[in-house]
Amino acid sequence: MMTSTDTTEIARDLFRVLETQDVELAKRIVATDNHNETASASPTACQIPGPAGALASSAWLTYAFSDLNFAIEETAIGAESVWLRMRMRGTHTGAFVRFDNGQPAQVIPPTYRSIDVEQIHIVTIRHGQVVRHEALRDDLAMLEQLRVFPPGPSALAMAGWKISGRSARAARDVSAVAAAAAETAN
Repeated sequence: MMTSTDTTEIARDLFRVLETQDVELAKRIVATDNHNETASASPTACQIPGPAGALASSAWLTYAFSDLNFAIEETAIGAESVWLRMRMRGTHTGAFVRFDNGQPAQVIPPTYRSIDVEQIHIVTIRHGQVVRHEALRDDLAMLEQLRVFPPGPSALAMAGWKISGRSARAARDVSAVAAAAAETAN
């Protein structure tokens, strides 16, 4: 029987996978049928069930934020779920590409700005593995910290990238990086 400490550690380990792309840890704690409910804004490889999707998500995030860190501030435990209030921190050193139905929807060129955004994650655990992950994120705060919203210098850089074709190349590159990371789970 798992204790509340065990389930909390497994939930915390999911974020270590997102920070580090640790293949062995992903295989150990992420169930093969794990589903990330919020992966629709990421490359299609992130929507693959199981460790492959978690590793692809890690590659997608660390492509954009070189020193990605999830600082857990508070946890609450339910019957099968762990709720984590945390801060996602990092430095925006690579293109951050958001997707809609598998297609690039927004490409934010590197701003070299730091982000520190509050998030709430709900991680469902069964038989010692993560089977579901949902996130409530403050994306507006992140866009403000990157100076994309309200429109400012970053918005002009985004337009320049789109016109020059760099946005499309960045979307292809991050999709390829995410797909390659997913392959490491096999």
